[in-house]
Amino acid sequence: MSEEKKELLKDSMGRPYVSWELIGDFMVAAFKAVGVPEEDAKICADVLMESDRRGIESHGCNRFKPIYIDRINDGIQNPVTEYEVLKETPTTIVVDAHDGMGMVASHKAMETIIEKAKKYGMGMAAIRNSTHYGIAGYWATMATKEGMIGITGTNARPSIAPTFGVENMLGTNPLTIGLPTDEEFPFCIDCATSITQRGKIEYYSRIGKATPAGMVIGHDGQALTDSDQILVDLTTGQAALAPLGGIGEELAGYKGYGYATVVEVLSAALQCGNYLKALTGKDAEGNKVPYHLGHFFIVIDPDAFMGQENFKHICGEILRELRASQKAPGQERIYTAGEKEYLVWQERKDKGVPVSGPVQKEFIAVRDKYGLPFKFPFED
Repeated sequence: MSEEKKELLKDSMGRPYVSWELIGDFMVAAFKAVGVPEEDAKICADVLMESDRRGIESHGCNRFKPIYIDRINDGIQNPVTEYEVLKETPTTIVVDAHDGMGMVASHKAMETIIEKAKKYGMGMAAIRNSTHYGIAGYWATMATKEGMIGITGTNARPSIAPTFGVENMLGTNPLTIGLPTDEEFPFCIDCATSITQRGKIEYYSRIGKATPAGMVIGHDGQALTDSDQILVDLTTGQAALAPLGGIGEELAGYKGYGYATVVEVLSAALQCGNYLKALTGKDAEGNKVPYHLGHFFIVIDPDAFMGQENFKHICGEILRELRASQKAPGQERIYTAGEKEYLVWQERKDKGVPVSGPVQKEFIAVRDKYGLPFKFPFED
């Protein structure tokens, strides 16, 4: 009842804020309603909320229904995660997630290799037959919270065309790195190896915005901007995302293409998993099937080198010097990776999650379908 009585705050786009507590409780209840165990549901909800905490809305609660609830209902993702250890050494572990909740398998793997890194200095995990694992930065910062370096990547359904190509072959394949610092927030570079990611285009589609020219190419080599049509064309293979850097070699698109390939290999070869066109989520007849994604995680303990405190201090000094360097004309400040996300959290921590109209409808539909006892402030 207290939630209903609060003043309905809205962001600059007119989207109402919903408290973190209400969003979290609702998503946990909904995950449980489709068969996800309670502790696993809490992990999944936290990963989604962490994306919204950082302002990365392409991977936040707006993906809750279409990427997780719908896939469970479609039978291509298992609500109960069978976490099978295929091979383990003092510093490594290989896991088969059996198409369960990617976020749950990833959380268990990260906990394991963090402990390995504390003991041996480094730890690495490789997972196969998994599903979407949420915001990659969540896993990197699981390590930074322990004063360690975190590195992760995942393959995904084909979206990126190789340089000089137009066919979607590689996933958006983020290569994400988190570094602990002596500041209030870690350095965390969390981005796709494409110019943009499918989730961003899904977000553009939800808010009725065109995709900026240059991010997506059609089979004729021309830029596409209709966000709704792009999502269709990416699925049918009639469009592809440009790699980080852009189309061709002039803007160094080959660099993004190369890094995307590295992530693809590390997400498939170490664990003997699927790759490239085997990750479409469709069979030969076009029916939905599990994605069988792969992930990798690396944790490094600076104590195995010259110590955590030394590392955090030097890392912080580097970041502070970068931010203090000469600014371009008209620019007020220079940021380092993870800083903007920290500032978003400072702005949102007491307000909650801004929820767009389409996501409001999805929340209500899920609630009503499963008879969940929740009332959202935007319903008044």
